[in-house]
Amino acid sequence: MNKSLLFTVAAAAAVLWAAPASAQFVDHDAVKCAPVPKAEMRPQMELQRKLTSEGWKVRQVKDFNGCYEVYGFDEKGQRTEAFFDPKTFEKVGQVKQPS
Repeated sequence: MNKSLLFTVAAAAAVLWAAPASAQFVDHDAVKCAPVPKAEMRPQMELQRKLTSEGWKVRQVKDFNGCYEVYGFDEKGQRTEAFFDPKTFEKVGQVKQPS
C-alpha cells in the first residue's frame, strides 16, 4: 500500500472518529429547547444533584431559551457550559471552551 493512500485512510478515520464528539458543540445564542409547560419541568436542583452524582462540579444552573444552562466542570474536570432539556435532562448541547 503506498504511503499517500495510507495517510488518506488514516486521516479519514480520524475525522470520522472525532465527528460525534464535536457534533455536540453549539453556538451559545443558537441553543433553544422545545417549549415545556412549567408543570412538566423538573427542578433545577434535581439536575444539579444528577450531574454532581456523575462527577460534575456545578457552579450555576439557570434558564436559557427554554433549556437549563449549566456552568461548571464536567466529569473529566473540563470547564464547561452545557444545556439540558428541562423535562428529560437530556444534554442538548455544549459551548466549546477556549483551549
